[in-house]
Amino acid sequence: MTGPADPVGSEWYDSDAGPLVRPYAMTGGRTKPGPSNVRFDLIALVVVDADAPATAEESLLGPEHRALLALCRSETQSVAELAAEADLPVGVVRVLLGDLLEAGHVKVNRPVPPAQLPSERILREVIEGLRAL
Repeated sequence: MTGPADPVGSEWYDSDAGPLVRPYAMTGGRTKPGPSNVRFDLIALVVVDADAPATAEESLLGPEHRALLALCRSETQSVAELAAEADLPVGVVRVLLGDLLEAGHVKVNRPVPPAQLPSERILREVIEGLRAL
């Protein structure tokens, strides 16, 4: 005898299954971060806004939003670090950060585009000039 039969699908509810809330449920089915179409690069830095709304408004946020805010309070973090620390997919983190940005809870410092960085030739000239001093 093999014992009582397991209910259909019960093998998915063991300790190795991970979170039971699907990513689309956390974002309300959204895949884009807000109506402003903000693009969150993986290396964009997220910091809690010092002029953010009162903590009472944070109670209206979901648990994932509050977890991201808590991570940003300890130190400035990149989008990739937030996704890793919160154990959430990057796409979900981007949508949640879009919500926090729109509500004024966080600020995002985007990386400098490569076209605005000085060229290698200019940097070499600066180094040579400093050595000449």
